[in-house]
Amino acid sequence: MKSQSPKSGEKTKKAVPNRVKTAALIQSKSLALNGGKPVRNPHDFLLFGAPALGRAEIAGVVDSMRRRWIGTGPKVARFEKEFAEYQGAEYAVAVNSCTAALHLSMVALGLGPGDEVLVPALTFCATANAVLHAGATPIPVDVLPDTMNINVEEAEQKITKRTRAIIPVHFAGRPCAMHEIMALAKRHRLQIVEDCAHAIETRYYDQPAGTFGELGCFSFYATKNLTTGEGGMLLTSQKARADRLKRLALHGMSQDAWKRFGDEGYKHYDVVELGYKYNMTDMAAAIGLPQLAALEKNWKKRKAIWAQYQKAFSDLPLTLPAEPLVYERHAYHLYTPLIQRNSGITRDQVLSALTAEGIGVGVHYRSLCDHPLYRKRLGWKRSDAPVAGRIGDQTLSLPLSPSMNQKDVLDVITAMRKVLGGKSKTT
Repeated sequence: MKSQSPKSGEKTKKAVPNRVKTAALIQSKSLALNGGKPVRNPHDFLLFGAPALGRAEIAGVVDSMRRRWIGTGPKVARFEKEFAEYQGAEYAVAVNSCTAALHLSMVALGLGPGDEVLVPALTFCATANAVLHAGATPIPVDVLPDTMNINVEEAEQKITKRTRAIIPVHFAGRPCAMHEIMALAKRHRLQIVEDCAHAIETRYYDQPAGTFGELGCFSFYATKNLTTGEGGMLLTSQKARADRLKRLALHGMSQDAWKRFGDEGYKHYDVVELGYKYNMTDMAAAIGLPQLAALEKNWKKRKAIWAQYQKAFSDLPLTLPAEPLVYERHAYHLYTPLIQRNSGITRDQVLSALTAEGIGVGVHYRSLCDHPLYRKRLGWKRSDAPVAGRIGDQTLSLPLSPSMNQKDVLDVITAMRKVLGGKSKTT
């Protein structure tokens, strides 16, 4: 029979306004996507994640060039020392990326073939790839819908006799539940490597991210809160481990280049184990040192922009990021609202529309379980992490940089409200 019950008929009637709204939003002639005037002209496109760089960074690079010391040298050593002091860590080892830091962590902890490492399904591919490069197997764990951090209860369900470690990722700068994670690790004798790519300023009960587990890994990529262009850092509480990480980062050699060629006389080196080419350069550290000095000032700027977004978007069809709890210090690295499914417009349509309005956007992230590499090689499927899959379909990241001025922020707000059909609102 073709007749419908009242209940199913009600669902059909409720769906009609959404279809109408979808068509109205997508086909609106005011959108730049459809030929309307953009919020920002093409020559003034607002880059996503543009770093805040100034005279101090330029002067530092020029100084390194004039001194002719552009490889690993004294500025790297100073950067390591000052970063360790900022994080309250015993030792810091500078490398050329967070990916390198994660890979070295796997090697330093002896993880390899036959070992399993739990990773959140909502993260950058480097988290899982570092495990694969070490010969171990990453196991996807779903995330919590509000914090987007690893679900500790599900992590425990994924533990097998082969599980050796967990890599919690402090997503967007919000700390993971590290007390629960450390307790889980203790119960099952697991090692913890913190992925702090988003979390330089992050604190959990006043303890800095990256100081809970065996190793903490940080990123200084161009879009990060502290940038060196490309770069990364490892934190550890053990001197022997720090010394080994330094060797592994430079071909397994026993002496840094600047120590071999310094004014104390030439020193021979020994290659004591098979290492990699992961060392940071003084050119990168020259950028990082003033960035570190400005970190707290820039954190306050990002926090203010984050709060302005929260207020301006409160009436739009968005699920806004959850506010940090009283015992959490959020690094405010990313601002990641979710496009609600009943909004009448898809996330990808919003991305295209905002780009046409002159606003740079990002996606952090599609679920790892949706990527062909992990599906084909490891047999992962969306049902392994359904929450991460849903977030990956609905999330987008808006510009959140201390390099932004108030006009930039208001342009983002105007564009979002234009695309999502909200009335003009600039506060």
